[in-house]
Amino acid sequence: MLSDLSQQTSVMTIAQNKKAFFDYFIEEKYEAGVVLEGWEVKAIRDNRINLKEAYVVIMRGEIYLIGCHVTPLGAASTHIRPDAIRTRKLLLHNEEIGKLIGKVERAGYTIVPLDMHFTRGRVKVQIGLAKGKKQHDKREAEKERDWKREQNALMKSHIKR
Repeated sequence: MLSDLSQQTSVMTIAQNKKAFFDYFIEEKYEAGVVLEGWEVKAIRDNRINLKEAYVVIMRGEIYLIGCHVTPLGAASTHIRPDAIRTRKLLLHNEEIGKLIGKVERAGYTIVPLDMHFTRGRVKVQIGLAKGKKQHDKREAEKERDWKREQNALMKSHIKR
C-alpha cells in the first residue's frame, strides 16, 4: 500500500484523474508500474496523455489499464503503427494483486486510475481501491467544495482589510 508519495521520492505528476475523486470514495492507494512501448514513453514525456475515461480491470489474475489515451507524436517511427488506446498491463506485487482481486470480487470495490507520474525516471500509475458515490454524496461533496472556496474568499477579504 502506498503511504505519502511526496515524502518517499521526488515525484513529477504527468496527468491526474480528478473525475475519480468526484465519482468515488478512494479507500486505498497503490503505485503500479506500466508496461509501455518506446513511442508511448516519448508521448507521455511530452504530456500527451488523458486518464479521464480510463479504468482498471482484472483479467486472468493480472491487472490492466484500459481506455488511457496516449496521443502519438507526429515524428513517430514509420515502421510502428501506434495504437493510442491500447490495453496496458500494470505491474504490482502478487500479494497486492491478490488483495485487490479479493476486495473487487467479494466486497464490491472497483479499481480506478488516479494519476500518472514519474518516480525515479519510471512512469508509474497510482490506482485506488474505490467505492462508488451515490448522487446525494456527489452533491454533498460539491457543497463542501463550494463552502471551502467561499471560506478562502472570506479569509482573503478579511486579511486585506
